[in-house]
Amino acid sequence: MTIFTPSTEAEIVEAVQWALSEGAPVEVCGHGSKRGLGRPLQTEHTIALSNHSGVTLYEPDELVLSAKAGTPIAELEALLASKGQAFQFEPMDYGPLLGQAAGQGSLGGVLAANLCGPRRLKAGSARDHVLGVRVVSGRGELFKSGGRVVKNVTGYDLSKGMANSWGTLGIATEITFKVLPAPETETTLVVRGLMDDEAARAMAIAMGSSGEVASAAHLPVNICGRLVDGVLKGEASTLLRLEGFAPSVADRAAMLRGLLSSAGAIEELSGEISRKLWQEVRDVIPFADGTERPVWRVSMAPMEAYKLVASMRMGAAADAYYDWQGGLVWMRLDGEPEAEAVRALIRKYGGGHATLVRAPDAVRAATPVFEPQPAALAALSKRLKQQFDPDGILNPGRMVAGV
Repeated sequence: MTIFTPSTEAEIVEAVQWALSEGAPVEVCGHGSKRGLGRPLQTEHTIALSNHSGVTLYEPDELVLSAKAGTPIAELEALLASKGQAFQFEPMDYGPLLGQAAGQGSLGGVLAANLCGPRRLKAGSARDHVLGVRVVSGRGELFKSGGRVVKNVTGYDLSKGMANSWGTLGIATEITFKVLPAPETETTLVVRGLMDDEAARAMAIAMGSSGEVASAAHLPVNICGRLVDGVLKGEASTLLRLEGFAPSVADRAAMLRGLLSSAGAIEELSGEISRKLWQEVRDVIPFADGTERPVWRVSMAPMEAYKLVASMRMGAAADAYYDWQGGLVWMRLDGEPEAEAVRALIRKYGGGHATLVRAPDAVRAATPVFEPQPAALAALSKRLKQQFDPDGILNPGRMVAGV
């Protein structure tokens, strides 16, 4: 087994060209924090970008940051915070959920997995913030797409095409993201005691108001005690995050209190407690239990998601909570992952998609981990793979068996 740890772009090109010449498929990774997500790879060789690290450009006044793909995202977030800035899409950290240490994810992994967080409805995901990328394709060729300004795209936007490709199309060597000022003030309103269906309606009212709610989530009663040292235990909690200048946040909080006065008791969390709460919601800390019990990430219509969970609970032991106003469900099951049952219920309740984020290797090898694509889209994805990686040497089978 060979593990390549290139520290330069030229060495990455050389490693891919070696793999091509040998007909040897390779695993592509950064620090390995998401190795347990996707189908298990059957490769003898690895190209790990952990040594290909460092900031290549940071211009705070221009709101632009470029870094090599192996740069730990935690280092970049600390650098941005020192200048009062942040990645507004707040990329989640899969490490704790998958049994790894926190803070190990890389910038390349952020784009490859198209990461985002609870602010998704307002700020989008990684693909909405990427400006440019340098990539080594499976042909062993280096190319670049986009640049270091917002309006730089003509023709195909290959920078965004790399998002959610999980290292199957090419190896990103350097990535440029736009960054934005971090919120001056953060406050979370906590509506207590709502059932799942009541919470869905309350979140819809809040998100549809002029309150400019940045994030909305609902934690059933059995979830609340597992976050921020149990500060929310006792009753179900519906969370509404407000951000911005302090006077504006205060005014909007007062307006929302009046709007939701009949929903239930409303508490308020501010500052570091609020930030930690949303970070733990983002990183699925309630299910970071050190086990391999199946965890699903389900995206569907917010007003249908609680129906899916209720139906799942009729046939299996299911633990769940809701982000993105209810449109994102994190669900942990006891026993088998029930892929067909989960996806059949999603179709029953209006459609969506489900990813099996955590399960034992044998289960992930036998289960369509990512949502199966319709035939036409699957054919297009296969042609795209053929264009970028015709010999199928980069993360083969990571997303779909045989591709």
